Amino acid sequence: MITYLDNIDQQVTMAINGFHVAYMDKAMWMLTSVFSWVLMLIAFLWILRDKGWRSALVAVVAVALTIVFIDQLTSGFIKPTVARLRPSHNPALAATIHLVNGYQGGMFGFVSGHAANSFGVAMIMGLMLRHRPAIIAMIIWAILQCYSRMYLGVHYLGDILCGTVLGLLVAWLVYWLLRFLYRKFSAFPAFPAFTRNDGKMIASSVVVTILTIFILAIFI
Repeated sequence: MITYLDNIDQQVTMAINGFHVAYMDKAMWMLTSVFSWVLMLIAFLWILRDKGWRSALVAVVAVALTIVFIDQLTSGFIKPTVARLRPSHNPALAATIHLVNGYQGGMFGFVSGHAANSFGVAMIMGLMLRHRPAIIAMIIWAILQCYSRMYLGVHYLGDILCGTVLGLLVAWLVYWLLRFLYRKFSAFPAFPAFTRNDGKMIASSVVVTILTIFILAIFI
């Protein structure tokens, strides 16, 4: 059964990686970079400016803890423990895999840190914002992040799916931990009260980021 699932994992990943053109190489390269995070995080910090420093700090800590916990679990524990080679480092795929700009990533790829972080951030911000368009936009952004990792040949579908589950779980636990502390200790600040306009700003920042990437890929 494990061998069967592993074969399916490789086939799906190689099908995505094998469907490549120069335009998509550029778009996926930008999507997988830190550039795709910048505008959304700036927008998030901007809407926190009038939420009161204590509540704003809780929101920042929520996102930061989610990312830190995910990074420690993925890069610090799971990847070196499981030691599953990335597609880009698999000798059996060396002759067929398509690499962009020679990028191979680290040696091990299970689970995907990009998938865990993107869905983790989307989850924790979505739980705080409670704004459907923003949540939908961030989910689309996270899915594109995941697709870019398979397109670039640095993750299998299994890495992505397990990373997604891990990211969602960590974000949920962080959110409820901070809510528990608020209810348990009177001095612990609550999450900020976000408005519909706040959600619209986050949604807009994500949409602008995605559109900018796909437009820039035409010209660079």
